[in-house]
Amino acid sequence: MIVEQREPVIAVAGLGVHVGRTPVLRALDLAVGAGQVYGVLGPNGAGKSTLLRVLATLLRPVAGTGTVLGARLGTDEVRVVRPSIALIGHDSALHPRLTLEENLRHVAALSGRDGAAVPDALEVVGLRRAAGRRAEHCSQGMLRRADLARVVLTEPALLLLDEPHAGLDRSSFGLVDLVVQRVRARGGAAVVVAHDAPRVWALADRVGELLDGGLVALHRQPAAESEWR
Repeated sequence: MIVEQREPVIAVAGLGVHVGRTPVLRALDLAVGAGQVYGVLGPNGAGKSTLLRVLATLLRPVAGTGTVLGARLGTDEVRVVRPSIALIGHDSALHPRLTLEENLRHVAALSGRDGAAVPDALEVVGLRRAAGRRAEHCSQGMLRRADLARVVLTEPALLLLDEPHAGLDRSSFGLVDLVVQRVRARGGAAVVVAHDAPRVWALADRVGELLDGGLVALHRQPAAESEWR
């Protein structure tokens, strides 16, 4: 499915977000167009995961303006676009007592996708033979790959990845690149946040550092991978 997106997938200006009473994002600006990948670096506690939750329409901003897939943040418009957004966070979204196949079939039913596509999605991430294994009996790496299979299945217009390589062995790192490129090829967009600077630079068209609640554009790859660790 090709995504026809004429306006920016993400367009926010002066964004402010509080977690409880604590300001986390302040006067943040971000624009990501169709077919683009934006990378976010920053130290622990900088607000990277909070930013993804806002873009996933799970947190309301307290200041600024913005749209995601054309829907205005903080309004009921976001309900329409939520099925077109995929967020892969730190914790797996799988139900522990369902098998990998059952989990994906549940996702297919909720998102209006054809359940017949589930085996192929598991095949893409190398889990077809483990389709009958319950999620609670899977390793962290398998759960991460199953979450990536969810992206393959649902074909989101906006992909939000939080530390996507965490839990994966190095031989599986390419799956993250593959899933991101599939979204990009359909005219969608992705935002990737991580500590691993070289991998973010390899994935993204543009990279910003989250400092003092705002994004600062970076124009060169940091010399040391450990700079944001």
